[in-house]
Amino acid sequence: VRDAFRNFSVRVARDYQPPYLGLASKINTYFTSMNHPEDKDNFLSLYQETYDAVKMVSPDTKIRFLKNRIIMLVFSSLMVLASIILFLTQGLNKGIDFEGGILMEVGSPEAVDLKVFRDTIRSLGLGDVQIQSFGTDTDVLIRIERQTPPEDSDVSDADAQQVAVRLVQGALNDQMEGLSYRRVEFVGPKVSGELIVSGFMSVGFAVLAVLVYIWFRFEWHFGVGAVVALIHDVLLTIGFFSITGLEFNLSIIAAILTIIGYSLNDTVVVYDRVRENLRKFHKMPLEELLNLSLNQTLSRTLMTSVSTLLALFSLFYFGGAVIQGFTAAMIWGVFVGTYSSVFIAAPMLIYLKLRSSDVSLQTGDKRTP
Repeated sequence: VRDAFRNFSVRVARDYQPPYLGLASKINTYFTSMNHPEDKDNFLSLYQETYDAVKMVSPDTKIRFLKNRIIMLVFSSLMVLASIILFLTQGLNKGIDFEGGILMEVGSPEAVDLKVFRDTIRSLGLGDVQIQSFGTDTDVLIRIERQTPPEDSDVSDADAQQVAVRLVQGALNDQMEGLSYRRVEFVGPKVSGELIVSGFMSVGFAVLAVLVYIWFRFEWHFGVGAVVALIHDVLLTIGFFSITGLEFNLSIIAAILTIIGYSLNDTVVVYDRVRENLRKFHKMPLEELLNLSLNQTLSRTLMTSVSTLLALFSLFYFGGAVIQGFTAAMIWGVFVGTYSSVFIAAPMLIYLKLRSSDVSLQTGDKRTP
């Protein structure tokens, strides 16, 4: 089944004609229409200068990434252990999605002073309160922790939440006229518990699917290495939220799944170059071959990371408080994912004793003896 999958991939890559081939044809036509050879030379010189400037890294770099691989693996192991300890002892600052509570969306006829709203609601003694604007400065989102009814009373859990909602509405109406309450929701503890299970199950299934995909696409050594790197990224992200105290909600689960995809993409690029070099250099020591592959993909890795971080930092600073948690997780994930592709995924191939004989000379061929 795996060989059939590989043969199909090769046929698709060979027979499919991507759209950019049309652009290549146009460039070739442009070259042939040039009247003087120096025109072509000038154009190619300008292209080469632009390409070298964008690459950011010289193609002749010879960085020995794996020279201190034991130190890096020990450092990563300590970071993972610290993340697990922080999660078990300090826990996460779970948001209303996971903890349960009250969510209110309030509209105002004029700009809202968030500080006034925050001080007004906190004076009611309802516990943790989070207030943020979204969309425009006249729209406010209010989160209030779940209210626990007194133990010696007959007040139900739902009634306790309703009492808190009426208190908040009364206090806000005294501060500003014309407020409209567009949405009032309550997430109970049962629903929030189900969301926790569903969220972490989605992460687990994503990692399992990655293992199956890499095993079919490459060899089992690559699959194990990629999964170890992904588990490393997920645990460090959880540790990041535990130590910073940022709100952990469903959007963070979405960020973790996105980080898995980003890290996997980076790892697959490195692994594909490793496999290609294994077919070229059969007798090269594996550590030297891995260093060569990492240096060859370094420019692509840096350009992808920098361009992604530029967009994420813009979202973090200018996107508003609603998506700051998501973008903070993504920024951390880009750093961690890039790090793990180089210092976790690649060294794992050495410890898993990958050999050139484990990789076919051509996809779909029989194994070399």
